[in-house]
Amino acid sequence: MGSSSEMWYVLYTKPRNEIKVFQRLSVLGIKAYTPTSIEVRQWSDRKKKVSVPLLPSMVLVQLKEQDTDLVFNIPGVVRYLFDNGKRAVVLDAEVLAMKAYLESAYSLEAKRIVKGDTIQVPCINQEAILLSIKGKKCIAQLKKMGAIVSFQLN
Repeated sequence: MGSSSEMWYVLYTKPRNEIKVFQRLSVLGIKAYTPTSIEVRQWSDRKKKVSVPLLPSMVLVQLKEQDTDLVFNIPGVVRYLFDNGKRAVVLDAEVLAMKAYLESAYSLEAKRIVKGDTIQVPCINQEAILLSIKGKKCIAQLKKMGAIVSFQLN
């Protein structure tokens, strides 16, 4: 995933500009990631599925250190997130884990799981028996260890 000199950085955006900034970065050929979930929003006259960013006012970008100023040409970009005086870096493995977690949560939701089903618990990738599901909250018992785990569906 990119050369070793490319790092993932966290960009702050103006409020509700995450997806626009992501699209503008992509058009410029800059690798970006904005984790989203689909929510149903209710208006007085209709319901609509909308893509909602999971990291409010943030977009992850993968760039070489010397290219970090390129993002400031994009409308909606505010600044980078800093940690102890240095530009905050997100590891490739963390970005991959986030993508994998969201994909597994979506695939669970798509199957319409019910109590008693054997499922793969997102994130830890362990088989479990579904004990209960209330709205988006699931409680399951891991098959190998017997531990009870709780997680949310998107």
